[in-house]
Amino acid sequence: MKKLTGILLASAAVFLTACGPADDSSAKAEAPAQPSKVVIGLDDNFPPMGFRDEKNQLVGFDIDLAREAAKRLGVEVEFKPIDWSAKEAELHGKRVDVLWNGLTITEERKKHIKFTKPYMANHQIIVVTEASGIQSKADLAQKVVGAQEGSSAVDAIKKETDVFESFKELKTFGDNVTALMDLSAGRLDAVVLDEVVGRYLADKRKGEYRVLEDHFGTEDYGVGVHLENTELHAKLEKALDEMKQDGTAGRIATQWFGADIIK
Repeated sequence: MKKLTGILLASAAVFLTACGPADDSSAKAEAPAQPSKVVIGLDDNFPPMGFRDEKNQLVGFDIDLAREAAKRLGVEVEFKPIDWSAKEAELHGKRVDVLWNGLTITEERKKHIKFTKPYMANHQIIVVTEASGIQSKADLAQKVVGAQEGSSAVDAIKKETDVFESFKELKTFGDNVTALMDLSAGRLDAVVLDEVVGRYLADKRKGEYRVLEDHFGTEDYGVGVHLENTELHAKLEKALDEMKQDGTAGRIATQWFGADIIK
């Protein structure tokens, strides 16, 4: 009898275990994990958007803007310097989650990158030395002109076929700072680059550079994510909208440019 009672009790225990509350640990494990970190690809020699200070720390307008957005998303942010001419390959290879560093929105790039709404307008300006006799785009005929490789400056120049074909040579560089160094050394006659960068650097070296009134067109900056990453795109878009509306983006812009130039 004791043996039979024991068997019945054991069977009841198995039955109750089977019918009791299900262990939801497996369900939790199957739920998609929310990313705790966002990796941002950038050119770390692109002042004032993103560059290294005298302590080798990454600073800049886009750095501050991205940090604020990450804080609102509740995620850690990692800034990863990349070869800017290979930025799309870095994004497609998922070695970075975001491209955020004065990234110009173009129709061609839209085929490969999902952009947020523009947050800043920009021009592709022409910088020459203060002593240069160049006064306009027409004066660039038979001159050596520099630009950053893989940048929208190259695209903007090539759109104006007559001007581009009048150059003696278009030389490309890994970054704008190196191009301006060659301008100062007399190895270039002019440099075409983003206005926010060109005017910032020209202001730092007063009397050395001059910005022409002519330029190679107006463009917009946006934040770029992988085409399939619609969730991150939506969150970044929302954070940027909030930052514009509550004045945070404007305050960051004023700190770097002396005015609220947020679009």
